[in-house]
Amino acid sequence: MMMDTVKYNELTPEEAYVIIHKGTERPFTGTLLSNKSQGIYVCKRCDNPLFRSEDKFESHCGWPSFDDQIEGAITRVPDLDGRRIEIVCANCGGHLGHVFLGERFTPKNTRHCVNSLSLKFVPTKTPE
Repeated sequence: MMMDTVKYNELTPEEAYVIIHKGTERPFTGTLLSNKSQGIYVCKRCDNPLFRSEDKFESHCGWPSFDDQIEGAITRVPDLDGRRIEIVCANCGGHLGHVFLGERFTPKNTRHCVNSLSLKFVPTKTPE
C-alpha cells in the first residue's frame, strides 16, 4: 500500500520556528507589515490563500493585521492558557498568529494579527 506524502514549501529555520513550532516574530520587523500593494496573502508553507489586501489595516500592533479572512481559509484554536485564540492555516495547520475580537479598530471588530514569516504576498496582476 502506497501512502501519499504531502509536500510543503521549504521553510527557513526562522519560518519553521514560527509556522511549525508556533513562535512569534519580533514586532515591527516583518517584511509585510507596511505592504500596501493589492493582492492576496497566502500561507508560506502551503500557498493556501488566506487574506485579501483590501482587508489589511494599520493597527499599530507591530504585525500585519486583517479584519477578515478568505472564507474557510483559517481555523481558530483556543490557546492552552484560554486567554487568546490562535489562528492556523486550515489547509496545513501552520501557525499564523492570533485573532482578537471587540477592539473596535474597524467596523468588522476583528483583528487577525499575523506573523509576516507565515505569509507570502502574491500581487494582483495588472492588465497590460
